[in-house]
Amino acid sequence: MQAQHASIGLVPLTQRPAGSWRYVLGVFTDIDDTLTSEGAITPDALEALGHLHQAGLHVIAITGRPVGWSEPFAQSWPVDAIVAENGAVALVKQQKLYQADAPTRAGNFARLQHVAACVLREVPGAVLAQDSAGRETDIAVDHSEFVHLNEAQIAEVVAVMRREGLNASVSSIHVNGWIGSHDKWQGARWITRTLFGRDLAAEVDRWVYVGDSTNDQVMFQHLPQSVGVANIRRFEAELRHKPRYITQGERGAGFAEMARALLADRRL
Repeated sequence: MQAQHASIGLVPLTQRPAGSWRYVLGVFTDIDDTLTSEGAITPDALEALGHLHQAGLHVIAITGRPVGWSEPFAQSWPVDAIVAENGAVALVKQQKLYQADAPTRAGNFARLQHVAACVLREVPGAVLAQDSAGRETDIAVDHSEFVHLNEAQIAEVVAVMRREGLNASVSSIHVNGWIGSHDKWQGARWITRTLFGRDLAAEVDRWVYVGDSTNDQVMFQHLPQSVGVANIRRFEAELRHKPRYITQGERGAGFAEMARALLADRRL
């Protein structure tokens, strides 16, 4: 059964019923502006990941960032996996797992480069994200990391991608475009089944998701124990599906706040 949370709004995490996360199995988390600030993981977020891991909880990061960018973090952070490129590929330590086979990926890659050229030609000011060299299954246009695009320009980038048959989503820093039915939710279901033999859709109340922007909506929609770090207020008016809870802290401080609440429940 799919959970629907659009009408719940943003409840302060401090108002969450004590003990309601006692039986949580694990945490999914976005990376940019959820674990990081200015592109680097914050010390409190990294410490919180370690505490969750030490408590025996599954921890999986799901990001629109490229697989190449994600590789060193998959090897050094205390996480079970990083699912990159909005669900298309997973990094489990030094191993890459893909949802599509090699011929399909090769064909999609050529088509994606064509669409990227269309975006750059048709949208004044658009540039590809600086991490584009590490991307295998999607394209990304920078709107807030090193280049600023206004709302109209962002909408135009999304429109070109969709006109050319891509799926498109807007994160806190990039506009991502890809081919296929995968997204963060589908990628979460895939990696949970692959690594743990679990059906995520059948146990949505036992997993927490933490995010910060519009491309996290599909996770907010399906996982009732969802949390937005405080900087999600930037996108609140654009969220059709909102997290249930919101932290007091922004970015890594907000993630650490969620981890403390979860670990406190585990000790009850």
